[in-house]
Amino acid sequence: MSTALITGASSGIGRAFAQELAARNTNLVLVARSADKLHQLTEEIQKNYQIKVEVIVKDLTEPHAAQAVFEATQAKGLSIDLLINNAGFGDYGDFASSDGEKQVKIVQLNILSLVDLTHKFLPLMRQRQSGSIINVSSITAFQPMPYLSVYAASKAFILSFSQALWAENRPYGIRVLVTCPGPIETNFFAEANFPPTLAGNTNQMFTSEEVVQASLKALENWQPSVVIGDVKTQVRTTLARVVPRKILLNMLARSFKSS
Repeated sequence: MSTALITGASSGIGRAFAQELAARNTNLVLVARSADKLHQLTEEIQKNYQIKVEVIVKDLTEPHAAQAVFEATQAKGLSIDLLINNAGFGDYGDFASSDGEKQVKIVQLNILSLVDLTHKFLPLMRQRQSGSIINVSSITAFQPMPYLSVYAASKAFILSFSQALWAENRPYGIRVLVTCPGPIETNFFAEANFPPTLAGNTNQMFTSEEVVQASLKALENWQPSVVIGDVKTQVRTTLARVVPRKILLNMLARSFKSS
């Protein structure tokens, strides 16, 4: 039986990954900062599935948190077959007047912890010549995003980093996927302080469960990346690559500036 480690497992996409993988008879290592939510999820899963669930309560915005997570898995004798780097957050607003400490935490969580965890577990996968990594990015990775600047830049890093790792590690039998969802039904918009007028219509959003299903299918097919969203989302990501950057940035700045 394989084992998956999921960061940001207490809610949203991370929680959906946990539930789906449990249904696929995969043992779980759940990582998040909320002990109560993790234990609640563990009880829910173990009522329905005969799998092992380990909980690691850790705030990955803290320096060296990834090292602590890795050491915890080693102390428990766990071999991680699937690493899902899902933890992340954003913050809407003008960068110059934003909370600088929060912007640094976005980089710490979205980039540094992801890189650190990947660098810890990937060599072990190479030794076994098997394993998989899913890094959760966003469609914001395909263009700079005024008023969401650090978050979008962090997701662009994840996209580039993950695709490079796909090429480096395929010869070793290791799959690396970066999944880029469009707007989905999570608490992201509220937690990122988006104005209600910009948060979008939840009726037009994909669910976390749909993101998980599409991601696991793409992983099985050895895809380096997958964009998850409706036709409009697919068109937007394509246009972001071909529209002159100055025009694109002016359009985005107007559409994302809060009135």
